[in-house]
Amino acid sequence: MAYIIAEPCIGTKDTACVAVCPVDCIHPGKDAPEFEKADQLYIDPDTCIDCNMCVDECPVKAIFPENELPAEWQSYIQKNADYFKK
Repeated sequence: MAYIIAEPCIGTKDTACVAVCPVDCIHPGKDAPEFEKADQLYIDPDTCIDCNMCVDECPVKAIFPENELPAEWQSYIQKNADYFKK
């Protein structure tokens, strides 16, 4: 199961989730050149090990298991996938 970062992250980009991720699957990090241009953070589904650590760490509650993503944010599944196709 993939995890998805949804709308509450936009404009916030709090990187607390990045700090707790044991496999470095949340991008871009604060030190990445594209961090300032990105409107939100994204989880790499090919790297994520579904540990769930990021979910509780997110201060704006923007991270969901894909099968629990609220209906109004379903478009974020594709948005997340597109980020990693670059």
